[in-house]
Amino acid sequence: MATAGTAINRRAEQRTEIENLPVLITRLGDDVSQLFDTKMSLLKVEVKEDVDAFLCASVGIAVAAMVALLGFALASIAGALGISILLANTNLSQAGRYGLGFVIVGAVYLLVGTIVALIMKGRLAKQSLVPNRTVDEFRKDKEWLKKEL
Repeated sequence: MATAGTAINRRAEQRTEIENLPVLITRLGDDVSQLFDTKMSLLKVEVKEDVDAFLCASVGIAVAAMVALLGFALASIAGALGISILLANTNLSQAGRYGLGFVIVGAVYLLVGTIVALIMKGRLAKQSLVPNRTVDEFRKDKEWLKKEL
C-alpha cells in the first residue's frame, strides 16, 4: 500500500509541476523583460552623461573661441603694426611694411592655431563614445545566460 500511495503522490507532483510550467515560463519572460529594461535604463543614463559632458565642453569652447577671436583680432593688428615699425629702416614703402607685418603675424597665428587644433583633437580622441558600463553589463549577462542555458 505504501508504494501505491507513493505512486499517487508522484503523479500529483508531476501534474503540479506540469501545471506550474506555464507560470514559470511567464515568470522567466517577465524577468528577462525586466533585465532588458534595466539594461536600457543604464544605457540611457550613460549616454545622457556623455552628451551632457560634450555639451558642457562645447559651450565652454564656444565662449572661449569668441573671446579668443576678439583677442586674436586685436593682437594681430597690434603685432602687424609693431612689426611694420621694426621694418622702418628697410627700403619698403609704408604699405609694404604693413603688408609684411600682417603676413608675419598671420603665419605665427596659423602655426599656433594648428598646434592647438591638434592638441584638442587628441583630447577628444581620448573621450570614449562607447558606454563601457552598459557593455560590461551586457557581457556579464551574456556569460550568465550561456552558463544557465
